[in-house]
Amino acid sequence: MERNDWMAIPNRKGKYSYADYLTWGEGERVELIGGEVFDMSPSPSRRHQKILGELFTAFSVFLRDKECEVFFAPFDVRLYTENKQDDEIDHVVQPDLSVVCDPNKLDDKGCIGAPDIIIEVLSPSSVKMDRWTKYQLYEKAGVKAYWVVDPVQGSVEIHHLADERYEFQGVYTEEDTVDVSVLTGMELVLSQIFV
Repeated sequence: MERNDWMAIPNRKGKYSYADYLTWGEGERVELIGGEVFDMSPSPSRRHQKILGELFTAFSVFLRDKECEVFFAPFDVRLYTENKQDDEIDHVVQPDLSVVCDPNKLDDKGCIGAPDIIIEVLSPSSVKMDRWTKYQLYEKAGVKAYWVVDPVQGSVEIHHLADERYEFQGVYTEEDTVDVSVLTGMELVLSQIFV
């Protein structure tokens, strides 16, 4: 689509699909959940970005020469896409970090279906969305592991999918080393993330 053809979101209270989402301008940083438009938080803090950068680097180094790939926002993840066309998809999110191990889920637009791991780094304006709305969305979509990183507390809250429900694994702090169980052999030293 040509840049001049992009449109603004006509009405934030309406219901939209991924096909609509694709017509909105680059400056529109939004997500769709159940067809509803949710504005992304303003530019994240420097600490948020630093932590996200360290996480991306750790995953990227571990995954080098492996089938899984790691992506950071903005990266569109389209959920509940089975046998659906763009105009039928109404869940599009941009997680801070996504790990995708099935290459068939990747296309030029992003990820089609649930990533294996999603990590959200909290911002003051995203706490309710990340801890409740996205938790439920990712659980129902089948994301194997969901991490919520709190830059203020210097902690990582981890949930793993078991029998279609998230099981709370614990809250880990800067003193801990985390076994990334979805990725066999990967350990993450959190003191190297919260620098």
